[in-house]
Amino acid sequence: MKSEDTPFEGGPLDGRVLPVLLGMTGHPPKVYRVPVPDAAGGPPTVLVYRRVQRPPSGRFALHPGWKYAYDPAGGKGRGLKWPWSRPDPAPDRGTGKGTEHGATPTGKPDDADE
Repeated sequence: MKSEDTPFEGGPLDGRVLPVLLGMTGHPPKVYRVPVPDAAGGPPTVLVYRRVQRPPSGRFALHPGWKYAYDPAGGKGRGLKWPWSRPDPAPDRGTGKGTEHGATPTGKPDDADE
């Protein structure tokens, strides 16, 4: 398998350059997860790094390669995103107008309101 030395920015791996295996397309994976074992023997903490393009250097606009940036939120990727997939659900805004815990929105009576 082919690998490429890839720099890491932010988080505990800041400034390190690690060899990362390349995929079939010749690119490193979009998300790189590093499990860190817990000292107390609990479940490991997973550090999440996202692949970003390195800024171009010099006069020529050649692709300079990739680097990994730390994602402190550690959001889980959706996986493959196909053109026919539904969009991600909008986050709940929590307006406080009676829509919490399965309540009927105001202005729309149901059987329980009678």
